[in-house]
Amino acid sequence: MSRTVLIVDDHPSFRESARMLLEAEGFQVVGEAGDGRAGLEAAARLHPDVVLLDIQLPDIDGFRVAEGLSVNGSPPAIVLISSRAREDLEDCVDESPARGFIPKSELSGAALEALIG
Repeated sequence: MSRTVLIVDDHPSFRESARMLLEAEGFQVVGEAGDGRAGLEAAARLHPDVVLLDIQLPDIDGFRVAEGLSVNGSPPAIVLISSRAREDLEDCVDESPARGFIPKSELSGAALEALIG
């Protein structure tokens, strides 16, 4: 059974390329959202196994969205993504409820699977 993924990112071109990449590697992308509020709503509606979550969103930052996703009884695995380097975000990533961080340029099914197990 493939894992279901929700992609939350404000760049449509990145969402499209991430969808194609992950689906080619066996994941099932069940939804996309362009901002934090839409991501929270989509996660509540779709119950994905994984939320691929951009840190820099136009309304709510990804760290706050991750906290919101983690309040229910069985939260999805959250993986943060950004075009910024991990070193710029280290403390915030470590303190968040996310499983980890993947730079957008390094996104792959294998990298995602390594974080979510």
